[in-house]
Amino acid sequence: MYPTLFRMTPDDRVHYTALIKLLQYMGWNWVGILAAWDGSGDEEAQELSKMMSQHGICTEYIFQIQEDDIQRRRILGKSTAKVVIVCGTARGHFFTPYMFSILNRITLIVPPSWNKLYTIDENISIAINCSFLFIWPQQMPVDVNIYPHGFNVSDCLNDPIMEDLWLHFFHCLSPNEKKNNIFSLVYSFLPEFCTGLIDASSIFAEDTPIPSFAYTAVYVLAKALHDMYYTNKISEYNGFQNRLHKYVRHVYYENPYGGDIYFNDRREVPSNLNLYNFHFFNASFSLSRTISIIKGPDYIPETFINMSDPVYWKKGKVTVSRCSDPCIPGTRKKFGSSIHKCCYECVSCPEGEISNISDSENCMKCPDEEWPNEKKDRCVPRLVEFLSYTDTIVVVFSAVSILCCLLTGLILRIFIHHQDTPIVKANNRNLSYLLLVSIMLSFLCVFLFLGHPVDVTCMLRVTSFGVIFSVAVSSLLAKSIMVCIAFKATKPGSPWRKWMGAKLPTFIICVLSLVQVIICVTWLSISPPFQDQDTHFYRGKIIIQCNEGSVIGFYSVLGYMGLLAAVSFIIAFLARTLPDSFNEAKYITFSMLVFCSVWIAMIPAYLSTRGKYMVAVEVFALIASSSGLLGCIFFPKCYIILFRPDLNTKTFIH
Repeated sequence: MYPTLFRMTPDDRVHYTALIKLLQYMGWNWVGILAAWDGSGDEEAQELSKMMSQHGICTEYIFQIQEDDIQRRRILGKSTAKVVIVCGTARGHFFTPYMFSILNRITLIVPPSWNKLYTIDENISIAINCSFLFIWPQQMPVDVNIYPHGFNVSDCLNDPIMEDLWLHFFHCLSPNEKKNNIFSLVYSFLPEFCTGLIDASSIFAEDTPIPSFAYTAVYVLAKALHDMYYTNKISEYNGFQNRLHKYVRHVYYENPYGGDIYFNDRREVPSNLNLYNFHFFNASFSLSRTISIIKGPDYIPETFINMSDPVYWKKGKVTVSRCSDPCIPGTRKKFGSSIHKCCYECVSCPEGEISNISDSENCMKCPDEEWPNEKKDRCVPRLVEFLSYTDTIVVVFSAVSILCCLLTGLILRIFIHHQDTPIVKANNRNLSYLLLVSIMLSFLCVFLFLGHPVDVTCMLRVTSFGVIFSVAVSSLLAKSIMVCIAFKATKPGSPWRKWMGAKLPTFIICVLSLVQVIICVTWLSISPPFQDQDTHFYRGKIIIQCNEGSVIGFYSVLGYMGLLAAVSFIIAFLARTLPDSFNEAKYITFSMLVFCSVWIAMIPAYLSTRGKYMVAVEVFALIASSSGLLGCIFFPKCYIILFRPDLNTKTFIH
């Protein structure tokens, strides 16, 4: 509409960015907006509300100020927003008795267009005390000496602005009867008829800052006219209005009071913006404390001063204006039915998640190697769990395993030392040696399960004791078979005699053990066990464990070992009553019964535990089953060898 419009200051809306920064700095996200009843602030209010919403600041209400609107008065009275932003130009009707009661309990933020409002009336100054004001800082002194004899009242009353000044400051009666009534109502005085000259110097006190915008406008036009005159070298100004525009557009000169005067791309004179906190002390003294100096062209404040001092606030403490209290770290916002995102409740972060900032909308998961602390505001390293050598149970397992291994070695030495005695020769002493070596190795296998697992130990754990136990159980099976063959071979002309000797037991052990070796090699070739970390079963812990790789391979090893034990148990059980002075089959039966009982009992315990306790179950089963084999088969023989040598004779054996 006005292509030649030039602004002496930037548009008041440039302060919106600084206003939002102030709200964020103070933690105010729940505000109200009041607009002038004449509609001057409606568009600004909607635009400001939209901008604030984009930065997480909610608007409780946007009202035009109307004294007779009972519903709006009721809403304002119940409002929880303690910070109210004003949009539009300053008007006297804003300061009604009801609005004074509202202003006394809120913190007001007013636009630059209100920069002279607080100098008009003491009641207004009291109402907006401790409020925030955006003010354009350009000021210059007013030289009233050019009117040494004062102003003629009759001349001034023809000018609307001078009419307002004379009416307010000197209570001079205005020709406008409606204006007389409004001023007398708002400022409580009775206008009088004035004549003659009036000294106006009292209006412009030394401590009263005067904006320089009007002066700047006059000097800009004067400079433009000056440039146009000397450029065109003419003294006639016919049609100068059409040419003056480009000279105004390119005017540039140094302001004697600081800064340069020119128009930017938006045809505005650049200027810094000051944010003040207004303090009213008495009718003759007020003070504006600088909160921030906001520089163009982006008008983003670099910093704000510390405003924790009670002097900045009406009730002596920092204003809090929020729909909901801030959610502390470790919690997140949970939005309910309110349309405002600023209204919510705070709930604790879910298990395994944290929030390390206030008012977090979402919690974030900790890395797999970490876990939330008790407050859920930071991630801490998880406790690493495995069957460590520092655990008491590991010390016990190690001691028992070593003692049992030494005991097995001692028994082997006793058997070798008494290898020519009848009880050692009975039931194939070579099989006894092989069985004792297998039991000794099974005790040593325990150490593959202890300590920090790695890929190599994971691959050797099950495969090693699987093969070793297969050799041991195959030896017992061969012993049981040889007992049966020996009984049948005692009959005259029995065809079983040809099976007597060392070849059959060796063949049985090699074939049966080879099957287990093939199963283990296949398992290790296709999907071998490996070290794994379980971060889900126990919260706050990382379980270092061995992953079986192929579950089929794992259960195939255990299943085959169980099959050998079952077959050995059945054959030994059937041969336990054969007539023989020293029938080893009954001891094999007991040993297989112990072996099978231990591993059957281990299965539910194994499946119901995790981590180091699961490994402890395996180690216990390994030690218990090995000890069962050793005790049931060899302790009775050692007792006879060491304590009853009278029974270790051919006469007794036969």
